[in-house]
Amino acid sequence: MKLENERIPDQFKIDVMTVNDIPGVQVIERYSFPTPWSMRAFVSEITENDCAHYLVMRRGRQVVGYVGMWLIIDEGHITNIAVHPAWRRRGIGTRLLNAIAAHAYRLGARRMTLEVRRSNHQAQALYHKLGYTVAGVRPRYYLDNGEDALIMWKELNSDDCQAISDIGNRDELR
Repeated sequence: MKLENERIPDQFKIDVMTVNDIPGVQVIERYSFPTPWSMRAFVSEITENDCAHYLVMRRGRQVVGYVGMWLIIDEGHITNIAVHPAWRRRGIGTRLLNAIAAHAYRLGARRMTLEVRRSNHQAQALYHKLGYTVAGVRPRYYLDNGEDALIMWKELNSDDCQAISDIGNRDELR
């Protein structure tokens, strides 16, 4: 997997999400989703859910993107990913997805899965580019409008681990 480093200057850093990152994450949530997660939902995920793993990309102190997954046995399930609108189309989503896949692999996952709105062709193109394929449909999955979700899967391999060097606090990822 190639990272798009040439499009993201060095002042960007991927780290483990902390409670202090949640206000910035919520800004991105409100820009990105019709039903954004609450602060309490994120706090619960990163402090109480042993299956949950969340990363943020920062530019200085500003959170410009984030990704989350649940690790369930040998599968990583992407719960959410979003990039602030001012920073989209610069490879940030790619780097975040590569980093979370590498993290999942390091923890024993051998497959990744996610759901994506049937109408979200831009996200689907990114996922296809990264090796995800459509494996099914969840009818009326999204509560806000009843839209179907496509279920996408990706097999992981040792090449996916290369992105782990992208994460600032690797020791916290054990």
